[in-house]
Amino acid sequence: MQGMRRLALTGTPATGKSSVCALLDSGDFDILTVRGLAVENDCIGEVDASDDARPIDLEMLSEALEELWIGPPEKMTIIDGHLSHLLPVDGVVLLRCRPDILRGRLDERGYHNTKSESNVEWEFIGGAWNEYDSSVPWTEFDTSENSAGSIVQLMRTWISDGFKPKTPDSGIDWIEQGAV
Repeated sequence: MQGMRRLALTGTPATGKSSVCALLDSGDFDILTVRGLAVENDCIGEVDASDDARPIDLEMLSEALEELWIGPPEKMTIIDGHLSHLLPVDGVVLLRCRPDILRGRLDERGYHNTKSESNVEWEFIGGAWNEYDSSVPWTEFDTSENSAGSIVQLMRTWISDGFKPKTPDSGIDWIEQGAV
């Protein structure tokens, strides 16, 4: 495998990050989560009653990881989480999903309508690309109808090809496609 790196596996909730990680969790990869890293580094708050989530101090976590992650990891490492692209990583894999399919997945998970619509809107406008960091390679894959297994194969190809292309020639644009 191309030099050992730390890769963010990011995307709106329900785009398939955990499913992909479950298939990657083999001898080739170490799988970490943003939440797990936040807990280990004491960068997580108490449960917020408004959304039952524990807020993560990303700035503090990034600073802690920059100190800990001075050298390359022993194995290719995947950081699973919709905020993982905001951490000090060597590359980003962004999973995308057509908004109508995403809405169904979020509904199946029992997301409150307000939270579901917020996530669908974020996906629709390509929110993660607003946080794009050109200093590391980024790629994106559409999980709308592709299985987690096929996404794993695409990721492995991207990794083994030296993270090329460094950014997709054209990104997924749900607005242009009229996907609602």
